[in-house]
Amino acid sequence: MSKDEKAQAAAAGAADTGTGTRVPASAPAGKVAFTRRFPRFVIDVRLQVKMFQAGEFRSCWGRSTEMGQDGIGATLTGSLEPGEIVTLEIPLPLTPYPIKVRAIVRYRQGLRYGFEFLTLNDGQRDTILRVCQYLATKS
Repeated sequence: MSKDEKAQAAAAGAADTGTGTRVPASAPAGKVAFTRRFPRFVIDVRLQVKMFQAGEFRSCWGRSTEMGQDGIGATLTGSLEPGEIVTLEIPLPLTPYPIKVRAIVRYRQGLRYGFEFLTLNDGQRDTILRVCQYLATKS
């Protein structure tokens, strides 16, 4: 199966309710289903999250769980609320230095968080795309 076929199969297989729970795309009409724009791939790296809370800059550490072209999931040591804007420093495979990106907290389940990347420049977008293509070949 090619990388494109894997990506299409992953994207078509299920939808995300926004809380991290995945339901079939053919879910009953009473349940609202959201589909992801890009497939997610398993990735386990230590990342740093920097935020501005209570009038001061703070940071915490975490471990990533999955990543796609538009966001990343992670388990963190700190506490964030959905809607908060943060800076993520992520050491990715294939890159000599961690990338530094702005992101918004989209959901929280206990210590697990989902982040959506905000303003990616062309270099960051290309790097994330290359990493996702690499991760697709590993799964």
